[in-house]
Amino acid sequence: MRVPAAPKAVEIFLHVLRARGWIAGAFVVLAAAGIYGALQVPNDPSTERLIVASDPVALATRDFDRIFPEGVQALIMLETPDPLGLAALRAADRLEQQLARIPQVEAHSLLDLYRRAVSTGEITRVEAGRVRAFATGTPLFRRAGLLGDHYFGIALELRVKSRAERDRALRAIDSLVLPVEAPGGTITRVRRVGSPWLNAWLERQTGAATARFMPLFGIFPITLVLIIYRSWRALGAIILTLGAVIAIAIGLAYLFGWTHTVVSTLVPLTVMVTTTATLVYVHSRYIEPDDSPTLLEHHARALANKFLPCTASIFATAVGFGALAISDIRPVRDMGLWTAGGLIVSWIGCFTLFPALQSLLRTPMRSEKASVAKRFPSFADALVPASDRYRWPLVGGALVLMLCGAAALFGIPRVIAPLALETDALTYVNPGERVAQDTRYFEESNALDTVELWLQTPPGHALDPEFLRALEQLTRQLESDPRITAVEGPTSVLRWARYVETRSDQLPTSASAWPKLAADLEQIMLTEPGARAYADVAELANVRLTIRGRAKLFGPIGAMRTFVERNWAAARAAQSALRSVRGRVAGQGVLATQITQRLLPTLAESFVLTGSVIFLAFLLVFRSPSATLITMIPSLFAILCVFLVMRCTSIPLNIATILIGSTILGATENDQIHFFYHFQEGRWTGTTSGALRHALLIAGRPIVFATFINVSGFLTLALSDLPPMRQFGIVSSSAFVLALLADFTALPAALWILSRYDRRNVA
Repeated sequence: MRVPAAPKAVEIFLHVLRARGWIAGAFVVLAAAGIYGALQVPNDPSTERLIVASDPVALATRDFDRIFPEGVQALIMLETPDPLGLAALRAADRLEQQLARIPQVEAHSLLDLYRRAVSTGEITRVEAGRVRAFATGTPLFRRAGLLGDHYFGIALELRVKSRAERDRALRAIDSLVLPVEAPGGTITRVRRVGSPWLNAWLERQTGAATARFMPLFGIFPITLVLIIYRSWRALGAIILTLGAVIAIAIGLAYLFGWTHTVVSTLVPLTVMVTTTATLVYVHSRYIEPDDSPTLLEHHARALANKFLPCTASIFATAVGFGALAISDIRPVRDMGLWTAGGLIVSWIGCFTLFPALQSLLRTPMRSEKASVAKRFPSFADALVPASDRYRWPLVGGALVLMLCGAAALFGIPRVIAPLALETDALTYVNPGERVAQDTRYFEESNALDTVELWLQTPPGHALDPEFLRALEQLTRQLESDPRITAVEGPTSVLRWARYVETRSDQLPTSASAWPKLAADLEQIMLTEPGARAYADVAELANVRLTIRGRAKLFGPIGAMRTFVERNWAAARAAQSALRSVRGRVAGQGVLATQITQRLLPTLAESFVLTGSVIFLAFLLVFRSPSATLITMIPSLFAILCVFLVMRCTSIPLNIATILIGSTILGATENDQIHFFYHFQEGRWTGTTSGALRHALLIAGRPIVFATFINVSGFLTLALSDLPPMRQFGIVSSSAFVLALLADFTALPAALWILSRYDRRNVA
């Protein structure tokens, strides 16, 4: 029996096979161009650039940063039993002076303020006692993170303009601070806190991820292909096709301006496993012998037979990933578009380059002696009647598990909380890394969550006495909440200056005292560059308040921002000096909150769009809404059940796992399309049992092989040092196994139910 195929499609593929030499040559040129482009793609894994630049909060933060430019902030924590003891103060003073000599690095500590009040040289025992009294006479130093019960803090500001400059500065800093650490000595541990070290680590890992894991991505699937087909020529055709497709797909980033991010490793991986699975389907059909008069015609008929299901599958997956373009999270949007472009390249390669290489390498047909070929018909003979006998328990059990998965994701009111959302920069760093441990340690005793309140006054009024007095009252109101650890602004400068002069950090409340305070602040801003960080001296129309607190104590995501906005609104309504002032929140902390709040909508929107596109693709192929819904059961089962896996293993939703719905739906529907396509093809037998057996014999083995390839490819991510990618590897591999389970249980059972329902309607 010949492989069924449309005559026009067979004719087209005969032309493709006859042009095999030209096609192979063209892909050599395109692959070379792709490799060149791939080498030019820059890295941009910074978490502060996760949101698209057109977002209103991102625009406000960009404008805010232009008015209040800052260097990169960091902190060195010198742990010691007595941070204000003579030996500790001398060690800290020596280190601070050395750090200050590093180009583009500014170092500050409480010793700087002390020396402004009392000019001194070498710290003596008597001087150390005075420093202790100075440092403990106010909570300002602890609020600023410059002093703790067992650490002395040195604040750093890196005035760098590029990553190369930042990395040079960090290397110079590390060379000075790390040797200071001596267990049992004066400084028992040195901790480095801040985004410079975290971002540098992320950039190194992101840049190395593709180069590190692509060999593993390739080794496992290639090994499986060799085991499955037992032909070096077939393996060669698949490897060469994969290499060309992936090179061109990655090179697209250079053409369209995309960058490597914390999730971009998924692009080559998704393209590779989708391409490999498609090649398995095409080659599995090719190696099945038929009664075509020539090998060339058999080859063309096999390609034509697989063209529609493979095209529908890849097209639906590509459009599904392309739907991520609606996301406001920049890496998600770019990854979706990049993957969609790569899948289009994959589709072209699977039906041009791969057939050309099959023909050029003369890949062999399947041997009838293969043991798998003998065992699988027996499996199909047992599965078909079993799926009929247990059809309702199989479908019912799948639906119950799907409902449990939905409850695990969305929660149950007053019973189960929704699945946790995370975008904390620390969640992207391996918890075993020392910089992550240091930052987490500091976070436990001090607040790292920040909200910038940007206040815009009429030009020239930023230092008005009435405005500054109202601003100080707002500052005190915010700091009265125990969840807020510090509020820094123009009046903070006055507090510091007052403490240096009088040893009191309290500013007067009477209105008559504020004209002099405003004049003092203006003088300080003229002489102290650091004081200008809170008000623009050019137009005197912009002021900032930096509010630090523990966001988790405020409750839901975004509650701390709401708290600040509510207090600002109350102060503006109560103070006449603030009514002409416009206030809005901005800054990287607010951006991080915005990203977190948009993760779940991104999940829902991308899932709905991907599901809708795939449903339409199925409907176009199968022309039956009921059959389309039933065919999608394995994918839906895998997606919802995997959220149950995430709940049980405490894996949160983050920038990577949020993509699980679209990724799994796009990758697993490939199996269902091929299964149902051949189920319809088998209706010539006249029975549901015969159609199911035909589908299992033609598509069953490729479905198993494709699943193993997907699992082995994605499971390599479990070896990643990036926690989100490691979690995504575990979750996605679990989902592929769940989809395979449903392919051979719930899907045949549902088809039995549908066929009996159709027969009753006909009767």
